[in-house]
Amino acid sequence: MSSLSLYDTLTRTTAAFVSIKEGEVGIYLCGATVQAPPHIGHVRSGVNFDILRRWLSHSGYNVTFIRNVTDIDDKILHKAVHEELPWWAVAMKYEREFSEAYAALNVLAPTYEPRATGHITQMIGLMQILIEKGAAYAPGNGDVYLEVRKLSSYLTLSRQKLDDLQPAADAEATSSEKKDPRDFALWKAAKPGDPSWPTPWGPGRPGWHLECSAMAHQYLGETFDIHGGGLDLIFPHHENEIAQSEAAGYGFAQRWMHNAWVTTSGEKMSKSLGNSLQVHELLKSVRGIELRWYLGSAHYRSMLEFSHEALAESATAFKRIEGFLNRSVEILSVVPTPVINEAFTDAMNDDLAVPTALASISESLKVGNNAITAGDKAVIAQAANEIRGALSILGCDPFDPAYATSGNSDELVAALDGVIALALEQRTAARERRDFAASDSIRDGLASLGIIIEDTAQGPRWSITGNGSR
Repeated sequence: MSSLSLYDTLTRTTAAFVSIKEGEVGIYLCGATVQAPPHIGHVRSGVNFDILRRWLSHSGYNVTFIRNVTDIDDKILHKAVHEELPWWAVAMKYEREFSEAYAALNVLAPTYEPRATGHITQMIGLMQILIEKGAAYAPGNGDVYLEVRKLSSYLTLSRQKLDDLQPAADAEATSSEKKDPRDFALWKAAKPGDPSWPTPWGPGRPGWHLECSAMAHQYLGETFDIHGGGLDLIFPHHENEIAQSEAAGYGFAQRWMHNAWVTTSGEKMSKSLGNSLQVHELLKSVRGIELRWYLGSAHYRSMLEFSHEALAESATAFKRIEGFLNRSVEILSVVPTPVINEAFTDAMNDDLAVPTALASISESLKVGNNAITAGDKAVIAQAANEIRGALSILGCDPFDPAYATSGNSDELVAALDGVIALALEQRTAARERRDFAASDSIRDGLASLGIIIEDTAQGPRWSITGNGSR
């Protein structure tokens, strides 16, 4: 059986993954800048790296997974003016929408989810180190810059040449304040009316790149295993993270992984193109599990060309897999036990080759359907177990309680409410005719499904274990 190999953007090679500390993996994933509702281009990264996390956990690693929230940014301040809300209210509003989107697609909650505004102290400390080491400077107007020409390793991730770069676009500063126009801002001096924090160099707010270096160091230490994000973050964000972290003396990320974009008409999905597809809108036409199946189906380093037709076809394909699993439960009277077979393992160990892994699911589905026709229960069970095992890694297990309680489908909730109401009517009728055995049987049957009945003065009420009652 193969061992795990992963692609490294820095070296442009696929190599065996060896963690810094045996049995432990630290991952930092650049999360959302919370200035608008999430579209599927945003959440693809969440899905792709959630698959990586699940596979590492299955492979025996204890994973510490950090996904930050950028809650202070020029775009957030601009949106606050447009929406006539405080900047922090805008950030919180859209942070909640991202959290809801991740939950709807069964993306596991990060181990820690730090906000930029909660780590100003760490950012100031990092700037002090950089200034003391001579890598950064404060020109006296409240700004702080990193001096990029002092860094011999600068631009090794994106493989560019410094003299070919356009000057860094710092709207708060003029190029005359910099030693080099390509130097980038670690800290931005306060503007009238904008939020600010006090520092030894004057009040202001952090630069985007500084935030991630400070938070990665806080939660994962000076050196950690994997840093992830979208391709668009390679430059300037990840290059500048490397620059300021290594200038401070940190080993920083040992491997860089980047997911490709969701495209429409061959172009990167973005608000500026007017083709942004928000998650909450798509969930009106497909379930969260089906949207996740679609987003996770392509290799994480391959572009995913979106169309509503492709999404619908993907959802139909998933329903066929789900239908087989449900049929297996009807035949065997038992929910499949997740099993990971060798074909799926080899595919996932090959830089998370999900398309190849899906082929192994298709083969198990074919074998399982043929076994249903032949009445071979042993083969049905094996196929169902293997399919459920694969789906659990891909985050698309239909038996996962996360989907049963996610509330993505109003129709499903209404249907469930109606079915339970009918069962309660039958229980009430049994109690009225003093058939307590039948009444208890109905109650116990519902309880076995996680549905708790409470008799009140206003009549029976039901709730799902761990959730609020209806």
